[in-house]
Amino acid sequence: MTEWIDQISGTPEGARIATVLAVSAAMLHAIFGALQKGRHDPWVSRAAIDLWVFLIALPVALFVVPWPEPHLWPIFLGVLVIHIGYKLAQAMTYQRGAYTVVYPVVRGTGPLVTVIAAGIVFQEHYNLTQWAGIGILVAGILGLGYYNYRKLDVGRETLIPALSWAVLTGVFVAAYTTFDAWGIRQSADPFTFLAWFFLLDGLFMPVFARRRLAALPREEWARLGLRGVVGALVAFASFGSIMLATRIDEVGRAAVLRETSTVFAALVGWLVLGEKVGPRRAALMAMIAAGAVIMEYGAH
Repeated sequence: MTEWIDQISGTPEGARIATVLAVSAAMLHAIFGALQKGRHDPWVSRAAIDLWVFLIALPVALFVVPWPEPHLWPIFLGVLVIHIGYKLAQAMTYQRGAYTVVYPVVRGTGPLVTVIAAGIVFQEHYNLTQWAGIGILVAGILGLGYYNYRKLDVGRETLIPALSWAVLTGVFVAAYTTFDAWGIRQSADPFTFLAWFFLLDGLFMPVFARRRLAALPREEWARLGLRGVVGALVAFASFGSIMLATRIDEVGRAAVLRETSTVFAALVGWLVLGEKVGPRRAALMAMIAAGAVIMEYGAH
């Protein structure tokens, strides 16, 4: 598998596969975000998910994939620091703001900063058509957040700090996308990087939120455990897909395509939570999708 990934990297076939991986990551990330914002405290939900991420990744990292090369350990330390900052900012965001408002702000900030960072770190360059697609997508995402804000009936008193946290979370999204993409390219075997990434990434939140977990009523443990297992599997598929996409193809393109997750998040809100879409939200969702299509079209 590793040899095949190396063979298709930077090729037209690789670009097509990376596109599929990035869009899949978008769909799964919307589900992942909803799992954290559901029934339980976001800190508790994320701790349960990460605990299962750690438990599932442990045997894979120790017994299945090759052992990491020595030069990867400082990279893993950097990954750990950035992802801790992201998780703290994300939990603070979800704790203070309505999911349908803050999620688009996070996802709108992330790709714009990522594209700029990818230009600096990976010397990626985009033509005017691609920049137009990026602009349309980001405008659609932020427009969706603003529309949801105008329709918000509760929680307005905490929304300003929530939006500030959302912007910071978006910056962390760009930071981890860029750093993880660089890190996975430094590993001879991308699956070694992924296994150890999930193992180390799953350590922090269960320890940090241990008191909240311990305070949870016993009758909630089974429900939370199920949410944790489902969330862990979604995390493996979502984060794994986007990191493989950034190894195979351009980081900026993958990051922009992943942010179609806001469309999927709106669909989750409509289909699962019973939220109304309406013509304006539908138009904004179409705008986001159009931006992604234009970005892809400009690449060919």
